[in-house]
Amino acid sequence: MTRFWVCVAGAGFFLAFLVLHSRFCASRLPLPLHFAFKTSWRAEEALYQLDVDWPKYSEYFTGATFCVAVDSLNGLVYVAQRGDNIPKVLVFTEDGYFLRAWNYTVDTPHGIFAASTPHEQSVWITDVGSGLYGHTIKKYSSFGDLVQVLGTPGKKGTGLNPLQFDNPAELYVEDTGDIYIVDGDGGLNNRLIKLSQGFMILWLHGENGTGPAKFSIPHSVTVDSDGRVWVADRGNKRIQVFDKDTGEWLGAWNNCFSEEGPSAVRLTPDGKYLIVAQLNLSRLLVVAAPPVGSIGDCSVISTVQLADQVLPHLLDISGKTGAIYVAEIGAKQVQKYLHSRYQEYSDEQGIFGTTIFSLELNLNVMPGVAAAFLEL
Repeated sequence: MTRFWVCVAGAGFFLAFLVLHSRFCASRLPLPLHFAFKTSWRAEEALYQLDVDWPKYSEYFTGATFCVAVDSLNGLVYVAQRGDNIPKVLVFTEDGYFLRAWNYTVDTPHGIFAASTPHEQSVWITDVGSGLYGHTIKKYSSFGDLVQVLGTPGKKGTGLNPLQFDNPAELYVEDTGDIYIVDGDGGLNNRLIKLSQGFMILWLHGENGTGPAKFSIPHSVTVDSDGRVWVADRGNKRIQVFDKDTGEWLGAWNNCFSEEGPSAVRLTPDGKYLIVAQLNLSRLLVVAAPPVGSIGDCSVISTVQLADQVLPHLLDISGKTGAIYVAEIGAKQVQKYLHSRYQEYSDEQGIFGTTIFSLELNLNVMPGVAAAFLEL
């Protein structure tokens, strides 16, 4: 803060000097020189802070918490956990109060998605178990009533008619009812599938490999408001991007993930940033979302370092508050990270979580004066 006020005071004295000099010494000025001066002061602060009051009672977590989904419309948070003789799905409020649990026809949950519109409220779960209910994607009511099953229960496969899965990792459901599925958490498949509301295949990319539109453990998927599908291609240490209507490959990011591939990807409510989890590094990356057009390179704005060995597996973000809910399989818990209030002062400058003070002067000044001021 001291440096900030020194810069402000210095700029004020500089302006006063120029005004006085121009009045009394104008005749002695040399040829005009255009000089632009800009000073910036940045105050870095953590973008997200742990909400130690969420949930109110952590004793409800009795297994390995693999995934979490937020129903922002109704203020609900769904947590899916693994273990024997325990409830597989826990339901909390966004404030952290436990509401209920259910355990119907869920074998081994991997991913979860809460689809909520004014007309429908449902919960989708990818099940990677080898039992009677495994290798499927299931749709439930918010109270755990089974509504729909995709895939062949208890049987893994690569088929498309009928549709079969092997370790489906996650899915994303649009308000239109269209579904995006990443199928292949180490199983037979490495593919991205788009289904219509009526569960017809609209397009897919389904080959194992390192080239464009090929995958090695596609682990998480989300869709932005500009019609782009973002896939965490974990084994290839990159994020791939596709056009949601045509399936056209738009590009890939790998420059941010040399240490560890992305295990989860979600967009902030304003669509300006992606939150990316790196499981084995126990950290989250805040990445700038590119505008429509070229995907370009990945640009990390900030990182959120979690406790050692908590292992963030999958995550979701509240559409109302922007809070991040992280399923941490190492710690066997879900934690909530609140967006820092510091952003209130930074949105105007377009820098996430950073306050910037800047002053620009476009003046005709003496070169000597400019040089002297720059030396301050």
